[in-house]
Amino acid sequence: MFSKSKLNQPGGDAEKPNAPQGGTAPAAPPSKPAGLELGAGSQAMKPKVPPSSLSADLVVKGDLKTSGDIQIEGEVEGNIQAHLLTVGEGATVRGEVIADDIVVNGRVVGRVRGLKVRLTSTARVEGDIIHKTIAIESGAHFEGAVQRQDDPLGQAGKPRSPQAQAQAASASGQSAPAKPEPSKS
Repeated sequence: MFSKSKLNQPGGDAEKPNAPQGGTAPAAPPSKPAGLELGAGSQAMKPKVPPSSLSADLVVKGDLKTSGDIQIEGEVEGNIQAHLLTVGEGATVRGEVIADDIVVNGRVVGRVRGLKVRLTSTARVEGDIIHKTIAIESGAHFEGAVQRQDDPLGQAGKPRSPQAQAQAASASGQSAPAKPEPSKS
């Protein structure tokens, strides 16, 4: 009544092409896997790339930019831009970090900009955090300002010069902070 399927066995039916029964009918073309049809986005055709990793004995001086994931265990002196950035417990980053998701277990000295930012209990951050959502575990050390924005990765996350702040304030009807005038004695 039941028999073993030969589909997953070497030399089984899965490896043999379907032979036409009548001998004259052409074989049907193989169907395309999902996501490879015309009109499918280029994302569907890209294979998932494993995260890049910087080991604990590595020191990098310069900026890092990737559209993928990166795990930092060493030391980076420069800005980092990624999809998912994880700063390991023993890692130190000196520069701005920008990513969709940021998990800080180690030390970051510089601004942090991300859609989702998470500071674990071992995190040490010295700089401002601009985020859409944030989680700070008990025990995390943080010195700086926290600002929520709907688009922390966009241009709105960049600090404005005092002139730009004054122009924005006058456009919105607010008064710009006054500069103290030098006293005459």
